[in-house]
Amino acid sequence: MAYRVNIEVERARMQMNKGQMCEALGVTLKPYNGYIRGETIPSGKLEKLHAMTGKSVDYLLGLCSEGDSTNT
Repeated sequence: MAYRVNIEVERARMQMNKGQMCEALGVTLKPYNGYIRGETIPSGKLEKLHAMTGKSVDYLLGLCSEGDSTNT
């Protein structure tokens, strides 16, 4: 499992703490920490992250760099 640093980068960019991010996603801290450690993220949560950040799912998952991001 790869650490998903882009999710944390976007959380910081939005000036949210982990508690605020969890509340926005409708999860507790345990699953959120799992998401950023590389555990499976449900598609509904990925869609919410995309809507919140305006970044592609591929970027959020660390599959491409921000500049290469074309898929949502």
